[in-house]
Amino acid sequence: MNTSRTPLAAIVALLVSGCMVGPDYHRPPVPVPATYQEAPPGWTQAEPAAEGPKGDWWTGFNDPLLDQLEPMVSVSNQTVRQSYANYQQALAEVRVARSALFPTLSATGSVTRQRSATSSASANAGFGNFQSVNNSGSLEGNVSWAPDLWGQVRRNIEENAATAQASEATLANATLSEQTALATAVISLRISDANIDLLQHTVDAYQGYLRVVADQDTAGTVPPSNLITARTQLENAQASLIALGVARAQYAHAIAVLVGKNPEDLSIPHSTALPTLPTIPAGVPSTLLQRRPDISTAERQMAAENAAIGVAVAAYYPNISLSALDGFTQSPLAGLLHIANHVWSLGGSATETLFDGGERSGEVAVARAAYEASLANYRGTVLTAFENVENDLSGLRILAQQADVLDTAVRDATRGTEIAFNEYQAGTVDYTTVATAQTTQLNDQQTALSVQQQRLLDAVSLIGDLGGGWSDSELHDPRRSGATAANP
Repeated sequence: MNTSRTPLAAIVALLVSGCMVGPDYHRPPVPVPATYQEAPPGWTQAEPAAEGPKGDWWTGFNDPLLDQLEPMVSVSNQTVRQSYANYQQALAEVRVARSALFPTLSATGSVTRQRSATSSASANAGFGNFQSVNNSGSLEGNVSWAPDLWGQVRRNIEENAATAQASEATLANATLSEQTALATAVISLRISDANIDLLQHTVDAYQGYLRVVADQDTAGTVPPSNLITARTQLENAQASLIALGVARAQYAHAIAVLVGKNPEDLSIPHSTALPTLPTIPAGVPSTLLQRRPDISTAERQMAAENAAIGVAVAAYYPNISLSALDGFTQSPLAGLLHIANHVWSLGGSATETLFDGGERSGEVAVARAAYEASLANYRGTVLTAFENVENDLSGLRILAQQADVLDTAVRDATRGTEIAFNEYQAGTVDYTTVATAQTTQLNDQQTALSVQQQRLLDAVSLIGDLGGGWSDSELHDPRRSGATAANP
């Protein structure tokens, strides 16, 4: 066995692998509650393995408009497309960083045609003022390589890969945010339609009341103020009905923009149906760390900042580079590739900074402080996520109780209006009593619609705050897979 090759192999292995200075990344622990404090019946499942909404979560609302438009968000929404472009840029940065691991190869070829005067001795010999033309050339290949002995390049790749994963999670978060914004706009549009139907029905009822009062006024059986009250009440309801058209138009325009269309290109017909309230299994809090793309974004940013510490620490160590040249050079050009014209060279260099006035230590301190800031941001994002879910769950629980009470109030107010009008026709009360009962009924009905709207919006918010079915297992590792995102 040739033992003389062992040290050489060890040196080559050292140059190729090297070491990696700086701290290795470990995800820091964060306090996670065992269960959510708010757990309204019908909205969570008791099993710890309960999973959140998956895939097309909007189908749980049973609204054809949502089913039609939601898939368009990931394709045509401009905010999503911007995040996609940012992700592609981050993937390209990983490829740029990875290229520093490999040698740089280059080839250089040159040809020179030069005219030069003869020597003075030749001129004195009687040859006259003769000038010669000389062709020369060279063909050389160059190799240069800076081995990553201290892991600076690999830490840089690690930093860029984590940044790319953060961009991928940001893309998922942007998609989810725009999808929930679309669901919110559609629900608001549907509630506007329901309010229009309610006010139209109210206007029709008020017109009927006004005809009765007008007949009694003509007969002189009621004071003129009753007619004025009934007419004013009708006109106020008509004005409110007209005003709802502004809000509905704005919701329709917002929906068009969210799916990447001009407002005039999307027409949404009036609907009498409201979305249904879905059942949302919230699961256990620990799964929230994997299901929220904004949490994954913060965590991947923290990993990138950790790798940046290693990049800064590597500046303390010498920079070593190797180079080699091989080729041919000849003057005159003829016979350039002849073995006699072969040239080569090998070289190496090492550079170490002896004094920098504290620049490197400052860079390390900057990197460590940036990591601590990202750590605080990560933990803050986790706390905010738990707060959001708890708010959604408490809102759904409390609003469900309020909706039950309001249903009873609407039934009682409707019955109260009927009784007051019958009493008015019997002459036992004046029209003010009827108007008060009608106003109470309309207010209760509108409040009930508002509560129903808020329950639907809280359901959308809960789905978004649970991650919308996304998981951080979907993140690609560009260091290994060379992952690219599909064009939205």
